Parts: sequence; structure tokens; C-alpha cells
Amino acid sequence: MLHAILLRSPLSHGELEEIICPDLEPGYTLITAKDIPGTNELDDFPVPILASEYLSYIGEAVGLITGPDYVKLEEISSKCIIKVKEYIAESDESRKESILEAASFKKINYSSDNPIDNNSIPYLIASGTYETGAQEHLYPESQGAVAHFKGDILTIYTATQWPFNIKRSIAKMLNIPHNKIIIEQTENSLHLDGKIIFPSLISCQAALASFITKFPIRLKLSRMEDFRYTSKRSASETHIVSSLDEIGNVINTEIITAIDIGSQDIFTGEMLNQICLGSLGLYKLGKINLEGIALKTRKPPQGPMEGFGMSQGMFAIERHVSRLADTLKQDPAEWRKQNCVKKNAPINELIDSVAGFSDYYRKWASYELLKKNMKKKWELNEHEIKRGIGLSMSFQNSGFLNTVFSDNGSYGVELTLGKDSSLVIKTSILPNSIGNEKIWRDLAASILGIDKNLISIKTTSKNIDSGPDCLSRKITDITSLVEKGLKAIRKQRFRDPLPITVRRNTKLEKSQAIKNSELTINQLDKNSLAAAVVEIEIDNISLQPIIHGIWMIVDAGRILSLSNAKKTLKLAIINALSWTIQEHVVYKNGEIPLNNIKHYDILEPVDIPPIHIDFLQHNNAHSNPIPKGIGELAYSCIPAAYSQAVSQAMDHPFEKIPLSQEDLWDVMKHKTTGAIV
Repeated sequence: MLHAILLRSPLSHGELEEIICPDLEPGYTLITAKDIPGTNELDDFPVPILASEYLSYIGEAVGLITGPDYVKLEEISSKCIIKVKEYIAESDESRKESILEAASFKKINYSSDNPIDNNSIPYLIASGTYETGAQEHLYPESQGAVAHFKGDILTIYTATQWPFNIKRSIAKMLNIPHNKIIIEQTENSLHLDGKIIFPSLISCQAALASFITKFPIRLKLSRMEDFRYTSKRSASETHIVSSLDEIGNVINTEIITAIDIGSQDIFTGEMLNQICLGSLGLYKLGKINLEGIALKTRKPPQGPMEGFGMSQGMFAIERHVSRLADTLKQDPAEWRKQNCVKKNAPINELIDSVAGFSDYYRKWASYELLKKNMKKKWELNEHEIKRGIGLSMSFQNSGFLNTVFSDNGSYGVELTLGKDSSLVIKTSILPNSIGNEKIWRDLAASILGIDKNLISIKTTSKNIDSGPDCLSRKITDITSLVEKGLKAIRKQRFRDPLPITVRRNTKLEKSQAIKNSELTINQLDKNSLAAAVVEIEIDNISLQPIIHGIWMIVDAGRILSLSNAKKTLKLAIINALSWTIQEHVVYKNGEIPLNNIKHYDILEPVDIPPIHIDFLQHNNAHSNPIPKGIGELAYSCIPAAYSQAVSQAMDHPFEKIPLSQEDLWDVMKHKTTGAIV
């Protein structure tokens, strides 16, 4: 086996002219884009496998060096010279106003009618600009792949959420048939959707090196490379202005939301749809004018991360409606109940349940009284207890909104019942958890009445394409297909001879797409819903927020495994809280500063607050038979609930995450001295 190391662009905006490499000993090889026999681009996404001319971000791969000694490869790569022609960025001051327009890659425009047709004159205006920062996936193991040919069969070993995108991308790149490529999925561990697309890129690079050298190739990024050059959760900025009439009804709302997609088009349309849909929330906003913008920047591709942009949009609208309630001097929970889009969704029930669970109503009223006394205490420079509580809502659709793949999105599973009553369930998605395997085994044992020990789950990429593993598709779409296959076998088993093999397929449906100015959140009965409460106290000396508790109530339809569902939600709450409080990737001139990498921190176990989770109970499985996804719910409601709690405690509307201790000190300085923040 040989090692491979990547050569990377030193500039974010330019043209590759030449790669000057020192003389290589036998066994060492330089590989560039000109060595690619087929298409130099990933399937479904216009991302070059190796940049050949145009350079779009610092660190973009322009070549590979392979050889038996990894240390020597590092030495060789340090001596390589990447000659580039730098493009001069636009610097004309007179064109500053048009920069946003020039940088925008895709746009969505949406407008709705005003249901309050009373020709009201605006009485109050509430506005805010809500920002979310980039977040690193920080999975336990950095990205990598091993590729080797045995005869004309290529085998790739990598941790991936989408093996068939790898297969199709390699087939196009090397001009070889799909059936000559085998993808062996290694353990994904906790990936936070960071292993959907990038494994396709690194697998293509490893496969190309193996194809050229005729040796097995190991290509694995260092932790530093992974942090700097792989995709992150996209940063966003959303500006919302609402006009209200004299009795507090929202007359109209203007929303402009922008999401940073980086330098290349990876799930751009999907993320734009998700952030726009999230920014509408669950509320009556009067006449709506919405503009969604995907911004191209000189950063590595900013890809999907739990929610694909939904959480960024929902943070904005949930913070905004809390500000509306504050403007009207109403309890934010009551405002939500009075202004929700109901349509058969149990929104009020969720709010009342989580409020009762957390004692929200009493605490909110008490902390409002504390807030009224706070200003006088600050003027007298006296310490006062600072406490706050925040409530937020979120919803989650399962599957994609607007993404269309080159294979038309036809995905399936295969089940075989053997003569010995053994059952094999085949998918291309790695179960990745005891929970999913248990759910499928329990379903099979229940429907077919067979011993669970005779049931096996097999992951294969030979001829079963189950699609990408994201947006809770495993627990919803794939589980539904498994269940349909089991019922088909039950019908056939006493009529047809064993073994019986059945396949069940489905197409990814655009459940809530934005098309021709149509954007709706109808069919909420098919979406999971959640309400969350966060209670905090702020230390008077350090201004460090201390979280007393997090409460979350979820409507997830039919719960297939209660323990697994609670584990999933608890982990998501912890990661969402970490993003809210401290995780923030900073780019300067297209690069992440070394200091940001060294000091990037996630929430430590000692800092995890008490977390309480419960589910809305349905009378029986038939009253709501659809299992719904829950993995992204916490990312969409925990940040806004936390920010609202801190806002109440500090009597200041915080509009961004991560919300740091320094932000609180700036507000305290302003309130006590009158200094401009």
C-alpha cells in the first residue's frame, strides 16, 4: 500500500499555471487533473476532483503525490511550488452597494397575501438582524479513504453517508462500469451530516491514485487539514421587519435571509429552501415578502449540517417572534399560541405541555418582575439576581424539499426470507446504531413471527441504493420501506416456495418545495414538532450564564424505540447548546486562523445541564401511524430558547449565536456606564 498526500492552492481566487515538483525517486508519483481519464467532477455536484485551472478557495486540492513513506511525502510536498495567477478582487468603492448582488449565487423570492385584510396603518414596527455562526462538524475521526484494485474490481473503504454518490462519481471519473466498484462503509460514528459529500471527493482522489499507480492507496487528512478545508455549518444572516396594528396583529413582514455556501455549489438549492422555510416558522406573519439569498464566498464549500439550513432560519424567526411579544409586553408563549398556524398541528398542546413540565408560566412572570427592578439596581451599581427563561418552537420535515439527483431519487431496500426462516435485510445505508438494528429486528419479529436471532442486517453497495443517510431518512423512509417489504413477505410466505426475495422502492418526494413563488408549511401533520424551554441564571461576578434546566416536548408520531429516541434528542440538545454557547469557526481572508483551530471547543460533560425530554402521547399507533424524524429538532429550537432566556435575564435582545460571555460584558458596560456597545 502507498500513502497519498494532497497539494493545495495557496490562493482563494486565481488561476493555476504550473505545479513545480522536485525530482521524484522511483515509487513516488505526482498526479494532477490532466491524469483524470473521465469527468473531473463529482456526480450531482459541480465540484472538481482536482482543480485544473480556476482556483476557488485556499486549500483546494490541485494535485496528489503518492509514495511508500508518508514522512518523505510531507517533505516533498513542502518543496513543491504551486504557481498561480492571482485575480484582483473588486475594490471599487462606488460598487460597494452592489457587492451583495454580485456575490449572490441563487435566489428565492416569495410573497403571500395578507389574511388580515383591514387596511390597517402600522402602529408598531419590530425589526431585528439575526446571525448564526459557522460550526465545525468535529467528528471523532478525520476524513479518509483507502482504494485498491484487484483485477478490474475497485474497492473503496471509507466512512460515508452516501455510498452511491461515491460509486457514480468514481465511475464517471475513471470511465469504468458501476458494477466494477464496491464501497465498503466503515463506521461513521457521530458525523452531524459531515460525511455526505466530502467522502465522495476524497474517495475519488484515492481511487484516481490507485488507478494511476496500480497500488492500494491510503489517503487520510490530518486533523488540521480536516478542520481547515472540509465543509462547515453555513453561517447565516436574516433581517426581519414586522408591522403591527393597534391591537397587536401582524400586518406584514419583510424577511431577507442569506446563507453562506462557500465557493462551490453543494446542496445550495436545498439549503436555500430549508432556511427560507425555517424563517417563516409556524406563525401568522401577515402579508409576507421573503427573499432568500445564497452567497458565494472565497471559503471551502460550506455544506449541510443537521437540518441543512432549517435551524438557521428557525433561530431567526423564533427570536423575532419573542421580540414581537416583548414589544407588546406579552408572554412569548402566549403570543405563539394566539398566532400559530394550526392546521391540525398540536402546537398549543406542545406549548402547554412543555410549560407545565418546566413551570414556565410562573417562572416567566417572576423573572419579568426581577427585570423591572434591574435598571435601578444597575444605576446604583448594586448587584441583582439575573434570571431568565425562554421558550421556542420548531418543526422538522423528513427528507429533502427541493433536491433532484441524477438518478432521479429512486431508492430501495431488499429483504430475503430463507428456507430456515432466516431473514436478511439489505440496504446501502449503514445502520450505525443499535437502535436502528433493534427497530428493524423488532418489526420483522412482530410482522413475520420469527426469532430475532435469525434476522441479519446487511449493508451492500452492489445493487441496492437506499439513497443518502440524512434528514432522518433512516428512521422514516427506510424503516417504512422495510415495513412494506415485511408485509409483502407475510402475504407470500404460505403461497410461494422459500426463499422469497422482495424489493420495495420509493422516490424522494418534494414534500415542501419552493417553486413559482409557492412556499407553504402545510401538511404539518406529517412533520415532527417540538417545543423547548431553557432556564438560566447569570452569575453576578463573572456574568457566566448557568443553565438550570432544559425541557423538551416532541410530537414524533409513532415512537418505534423510546430509549433510542430519547438518546438521539439528548445528544442533539447537547450539540445544539454547544453551537449556541461557544462553537464558532472564524474565517479571515479565506483562512481559519490557527488560534481559532487550537482553541475551538465543544461543550464538556461537566457543563451539560439537566435535560428533560418527553413525547406527546397518542392514544394508539393507528391514530398517528407515521414515524417522524427528530434528529434536527433540537438545533432549531434550543438556540432561540437559550437566547431568549439570556435576553430576559439581561434585559437586552440578543440576536446572534454563538452568544459569548464577552457579549454579556459589553451589554453590562453599556447599561452601567452608558458607553456605546
